[in-house]
Amino acid sequence: MVKVIILVIFYFTFPLVIIYLCKRWPFFKKLGSIVLAYGFGLIISTTGIIPDGSREYREALQGETYLPQEEAHALFTSGKITGDDLVVNNIATTQDTLQAIGVLAFPLLLFSLNIKRWLRYAKEGFISMLLALISIIIVIFTGYLIFRDSVPEAWRVGGMLVGVYTGGTPNMVSLKMAMDVEPNTFIMANTYDMLVGAATIIFFITAGPRVFRAIMRPFKKIEGKNDHAVDNYKEADSFEDYSGMFKKGVFPKLLTALGLALVILGLSVGLSILVFSKILDPVVIISITTFSIIASLFTWVNKIDKTFQLGMYFVLIFSLLVASMADLSSILSLGMINLLLFVFWCYFGSLFLHLILSLIFRVDADNYLITTTAFVFSPPFVPVVAVALKNKEVIITGITVGIIGYVVGNYLGVALGYFMKGF
Repeated sequence: MVKVIILVIFYFTFPLVIIYLCKRWPFFKKLGSIVLAYGFGLIISTTGIIPDGSREYREALQGETYLPQEEAHALFTSGKITGDDLVVNNIATTQDTLQAIGVLAFPLLLFSLNIKRWLRYAKEGFISMLLALISIIIVIFTGYLIFRDSVPEAWRVGGMLVGVYTGGTPNMVSLKMAMDVEPNTFIMANTYDMLVGAATIIFFITAGPRVFRAIMRPFKKIEGKNDHAVDNYKEADSFEDYSGMFKKGVFPKLLTALGLALVILGLSVGLSILVFSKILDPVVIISITTFSIIASLFTWVNKIDKTFQLGMYFVLIFSLLVASMADLSSILSLGMINLLLFVFWCYFGSLFLHLILSLIFRVDADNYLITTTAFVFSPPFVPVVAVALKNKEVIITGITVGIIGYVVGNYLGVALGYFMKGF
């Protein structure tokens, strides 16, 4: 029990160290807090700090994450597994339970999103955003047809990838739970996405503006539409500002927001049980998204400071947790290489198709880059690309598209995933 308590404390406190590293040193900030969480989690999983039990225990699992407590004690009583195996099973049970943190994060992320305000600006990049959604759906579906025989449960992976290409890691976390994606597959899909994404974002902020402006029509400023460009930049940059969360006027309200998130989680689970007589993860995720959007429309909820940052803190806990559960021996298998090809196809296929459609519909270069950034990399990356474009006026468009991505990602991911399953 002591080991379990120490592990839980570690999961909840080490993300604070990661946040400090990103705030203190630019190098870690450029890597990104989520990348660091995955990195440290993988180190934990490979060093043997968390034991994996005896051979007999692993055989008894039969592919499951942990054994039910009654079954584990029965095996221990009969001498088939050891006392150390019981500890390992308690750790695995705790890890599985803590994954609910990923679901709890999403309401907090949505509470702070002023959807009514940002929808007023949606028309600035609406065409590019719509083309991006079409591209994502077409490419992921064709990728599923190509890789469904070589990537285990490709329909789950495809549904999850919809989330990462519309709202980034937060949506991917939610859809991992909704699709019941196996931890190793989730880790590697997100790792591959990060590796490919790192190369892409470097291109976007270096040669990207020159390349796309050479082949697409130039951005046309609309007088009077972006008078608050500097304020928009500061607002976008604040997504990763964790300072002041423990202030007297902030922390109690954050606890209220956390309580509301728990209520929404409970209502969503209850609704699933009421309608379907059991807990269905897709129903729970969709309900959480819907209830959270409704809650964000109330001013007293929307005005609670730092709810987005608290949600991202929970995402970091989830990322560290899931990475620490990864099994590198299966990660390096042939199936994971095929997963890399699937991610590669979805990533660059959607970007390329989006570019072709944008050329056809005469979307300008700046709006193409900023909407692509908002969808694929999420709103915190919008100001980075806006600076590279030397165009702060597109920031509000980027934020708007990113917010819409957060909102539609779960609905679209679940819908496309189950459509592919039945295809």
